[in-house]
Amino acid sequence: MGKKSGKKKKNRIKAEKQNPHISETTEVHPIEEATFNKTVQNSDVDEQWQRIFDILGVSNEDDADMNMENLQKYLVYLKKNIEMPCLVTGIEDTGCFGWESYYTFGPGSEREYNKSKKKYPSYTDEYKLLEFHENFDEEEGLYVDVERISDKKKFSLTLADLEGKDQNSQNAQLLDDHSVWFVNFR
Repeated sequence: MGKKSGKKKKNRIKAEKQNPHISETTEVHPIEEATFNKTVQNSDVDEQWQRIFDILGVSNEDDADMNMENLQKYLVYLKKNIEMPCLVTGIEDTGCFGWESYYTFGPGSEREYNKSKKKYPSYTDEYKLLEFHENFDEEEGLYVDVERISDKKKFSLTLADLEGKDQNSQNAQLLDDHSVWFVNFR
């Protein structure tokens, strides 16, 4: 085994330990720091953070912390700028949809899961955003009332766990920016 193929094998083994879904045939290519930095510089991250800073009326991340004052600013901004009707869906089976992980990653049966999805909100459902709650907290963030499209059942859900159904809309961008802020500035 040559020096070059030995490095590849070490990288593959290291990656397999970090991510068990990588198979033996998957080649792992470590990214060079300069390439990584260039990719980050050319990404939309700075633009997104600038939009968030503008919404909060701050100039840097130190002032953009997720706190009651900034939650209030975000609430006012979103109420003014979200276009209704706004169709949303869940981002993943965490947060207000956390009950689903028992079925999607755990031992729960598919039959039980489908029965529970009729009673509880699912991240796979589509909802119509009805209104924003005036009350919120630092743990859960902003709440909204939604109506499930399929059966008109109403729920109160945490906004940070929702995304816009039309990914190319301004609503989707506003909801994504809010979720990114809520998760990263806690």
